[in-house]
Amino acid sequence: MRQGGTTGWLAASALVLASCGGGGSSSGGGGTPTPTPTPTPPPAGQVFAVPAAESLSGAEVGSIIAQAAAEARARGGAATIAVTDRVGNVLAVFAMPGAAATARIPAAPDGTSRDAQGLTIPSAGAAIAKALTGAYLSSGGNAFSSRTASMIVQEHFPPAPSTAGLESGPLFGVQFSQLPCSDLAARASDGLIGPKRSPLGLAADAGGFPLYKNGVVVGGIGVIADGVYGLDTNVLDRDNDLDEAIALAGTVGFAAPDSIRANRITADGTALRYTDIEYGQIGTVAGVSFAGTAGALVPVAGYYAGAGLLPGAAYGTEASGVRAATSAEFANRDAFVLTNGAGVNRYPVRAATDAGDVASPVTAAEARAILEEAFSVMSRARAQIRQPLDSRAQVTISLVDTRGSVLGIVRSPDAPIFGIDVSLQKARTAGFFSGRFAAADLLAASGEVPQFVARTRTFLGDANALGGAFGLANRSVGNLARPYFPDGEVGQPNGPLSRPIQQFSPFSTGLQSALIVGNLAQHLGFVTGASGTDTPRACTGLPGVAGGNSRLANGIQIFPGAVPIYRGSTLIGAIGVSGDGIDQDDMISFLGLSNAGVRLGGGLGNAPAAIRADRIIVQVGSRQVRLRYVGCPFAPFLDTAAQNVCEGL
Repeated sequence: MRQGGTTGWLAASALVLASCGGGGSSSGGGGTPTPTPTPTPPPAGQVFAVPAAESLSGAEVGSIIAQAAAEARARGGAATIAVTDRVGNVLAVFAMPGAAATARIPAAPDGTSRDAQGLTIPSAGAAIAKALTGAYLSSGGNAFSSRTASMIVQEHFPPAPSTAGLESGPLFGVQFSQLPCSDLAARASDGLIGPKRSPLGLAADAGGFPLYKNGVVVGGIGVIADGVYGLDTNVLDRDNDLDEAIALAGTVGFAAPDSIRANRITADGTALRYTDIEYGQIGTVAGVSFAGTAGALVPVAGYYAGAGLLPGAAYGTEASGVRAATSAEFANRDAFVLTNGAGVNRYPVRAATDAGDVASPVTAAEARAILEEAFSVMSRARAQIRQPLDSRAQVTISLVDTRGSVLGIVRSPDAPIFGIDVSLQKARTAGFFSGRFAAADLLAASGEVPQFVARTRTFLGDANALGGAFGLANRSVGNLARPYFPDGEVGQPNGPLSRPIQQFSPFSTGLQSALIVGNLAQHLGFVTGASGTDTPRACTGLPGVAGGNSRLANGIQIFPGAVPIYRGSTLIGAIGVSGDGIDQDDMISFLGLSNAGVRLGGGLGNAPAAIRADRIIVQVGSRQVRLRYVGCPFAPFLDTAAQNVCEGL
């Protein structure tokens, strides 16, 4: 799509929808630390504990809103406040008197606006996205806020003027997940089942926090009052952020345990950020009454009817859409699956659907073996983003065929919710970019998308690039989707799937955002009432395959954690993993697939070494740079001191 095209469309349709230092260590203004409850031991014969069935009541939702509104009044602000449960059901959206109906997304560094840059969006949509971010990124082992998200999605990690030259954030691109067009994400009309979609994907703007009860994440709160839906580009200072202060006040009594907040967790040796506002800076808000709070609950089309304070679904129950698997659904007793709320597994293990395209497609037995072996690797792996140290990794694992059809999704009991949609995005991305159809599908799309094919072929010096000659893991695709190549090296050109750095921001990453900008525009039109038609349950304008959807029906993802699956030299699918550190995600997909191949007698496995993307060499000035394929962590397992576990596979 040409520059400014989306902004013009939105204007024509009158789319006006409506940080260094650790987090605070107390649950409220009194300075008492929020204790970490004693973990529930795993059931006999299992290695993972199952989160207790906690949930928010309608009255508790009212208290959270009242507390946030009280802080807003004390600071002279007028906020829009949203509360969700853990699986994304919107339990309330509240607008204080004088709260602005809209907020603004910043333009690109050079002043241009592409994709979501420069848009005027509904405040309610921004608040919902922030609440979902806090809920979806968190678990019983880690509590992440939207400020945490800001830190890990930018072009340098950690983001600051003095860190130019460092690689991009570990979850670079995750903001374009949970999309309103996702075929996986449920909609309000589907009932209580989750995970629900977000109107704007995940948020990088401070003002979104998870909510906890007895150490169990039960939802999230999101606030916007300052009129800007942006991000924090400098973590070396401490912001006095109005949205963040108001949202933090809402968490009083529902605060994350101090020991699992983001500031207790490191990535590449850098402590993450949770909040720039301490609880001691919050006024006395506990006990304020929702009944006496000025403002009103406001309906949001496609998300919340505006009829009262709703109770949340208890995660792990049938109604939540995520529950323990039966023995018939998956052999491992620790496994959780997605359900339709009436007992039916939404993504059961099954055979591939692409028999017309692949001579020997993935069988149901092979699909089960791949998922079981990946689950086994996860169950032994040491987590990166969980406390206490030496916890087990918890992730979601998705398997697809070459058409992007889901052949099974399984997860551990307490894996973060965001990884469900992201693991499927990753699997589809690795399968798509490794297929002979990638260039043809992209060239058949509308707007700007076809241009990325020519850019890639020129960049790689290969007129047939994206034609299936090489297997690209998600790490490989990510190499090509960064605003510097090699990643982080200031002064180098952008990767061919990225925007140039002058036009780049987390709201416009390149092909990733260009693929779904039409869906986003259509959805915002629906939410504002400018259009009566919502975006389809399928992202991108790529050609459909058998069954109707595109191969990328929930968008693409551009950080590591997925590999293509081959039978000999023939692509037959892909596996994607998300929910822990990116090296852990890589290892679980790569090693799980390798182990499945051994178990099955060598019938399938990883891409042959000769065609992996790390055989692709790019000329950068006077030197040659090789693409990367996967990266496995050091000392990855809890039950052995083995190193280099991916070496030679």
